[in-house]
Amino acid sequence: MDASCGDVREAGMAVGLPAGVRTALTLLTLLMPLTPLMPLTPLTLLNPLTPLTLLNPLKSLKSLKSLKPACGFFLAWIMRALPIAGAALIAGAGASLFAGALAALLPAHMARAEPLASSEYAMHATHADGPAPVRARHQGGFYRISGHGRVAYLFGTIHVGQRSFYPLAPEAERALAGADHLVVELDTRADTAFLRAVDLHGRYAAGGDLRRRLDPETLARLRTALHAQGVSLASMAHLKPWLVANLLLGMRLEREGFRRSDGVEQVLLAQARQRGTRVAELESAEAQLALFDSMNDIEAERYLRETLDGLEDGSAVRQAGRVIEAWRSGDTAALDALLPDATAGGSTIADFTRRKLLGRRNADMAAHIDTLMGQGGVMFVGVGLLHLLGANGLPALMAQRGYLVERVY
Repeated sequence: MDASCGDVREAGMAVGLPAGVRTALTLLTLLMPLTPLMPLTPLTLLNPLTPLTLLNPLKSLKSLKSLKPACGFFLAWIMRALPIAGAALIAGAGASLFAGALAALLPAHMARAEPLASSEYAMHATHADGPAPVRARHQGGFYRISGHGRVAYLFGTIHVGQRSFYPLAPEAERALAGADHLVVELDTRADTAFLRAVDLHGRYAAGGDLRRRLDPETLARLRTALHAQGVSLASMAHLKPWLVANLLLGMRLEREGFRRSDGVEQVLLAQARQRGTRVAELESAEAQLALFDSMNDIEAERYLRETLDGLEDGSAVRQAGRVIEAWRSGDTAALDALLPDATAGGSTIADFTRRKLLGRRNADMAAHIDTLMGQGGVMFVGVGLLHLLGANGLPALMAQRGYLVERVY
């Protein structure tokens, strides 16, 4: 493939892809900058797999030229797209959390939080005496975590967005401005690690071909879906089914006006760069994509078929829309509905989201946040929104570790 890449548009043209492909997600990771690629469920939007970013002009062609010609430039593009493939990718595992300082840096005895979005947190959160917060709707979820002489803010994110989403709520903006460290699922500004991860987990070894692994009916449906986006099946043949599924979701979301470049993590990282704030990661690109690559051939094809089902009947876009609107409004009922929407039922995507994108990752994230808090300074942690919800959400897990967890809004 042509490795020329003056900008994203030229990149898409160089490989015969439409502009929409540039923002393809790694979603089932709206809830994840795994963003890694995640299913189109609330978790994808909030997390991403976590979170890959929209492909920006590449800083160096040399690193791409060192890769196999068949996937050089394209891998770089994919790397930026992975974390938003699906509702779960948009908001969770997908899918994100934060808070800040100054006016938002209220002492524990002053911050009486309103009821948590999920009633499952009631037994974990501790509320101190003090004035009630202003009851207004804000984006996502925002928590203050304190204890053991440490303070962190947890902010729920989505991995795609629109410019109209910004600026963030004043409380979050102040907290971010006063933080010593920004912590995200993945620092998507660096390309090299993700390129290696995609090469290792997202593409077949030499000689592998998607067209020889899929059922004829699935293959025909995939060809139709790709052609609708102006993409040839041959150009995707070296990629694994789950990756192609997430890329298709990303293309569709961009057509709906939601771009990876306007995702919350991108805004947070841009502000950190401007202020010189130190940035830390909760995960690695290799670990995120390894989760998807843990699917066997049967599971991966089911994942693809379910994604095609959702694209054909419109349910995938509607689900992603519910995640985005719940984050944008901060409505507690809408937020509480996201977790069962992403994990209920016996589908391959729901099971993968429940067991791996959330179940496995949340515990690891909580342990890493605890470790980072021990290094001192105020932290602002942004993770996919789905990671905040339920009895296994990060607020609940941090409370179980002995921290005071208070909902700012």
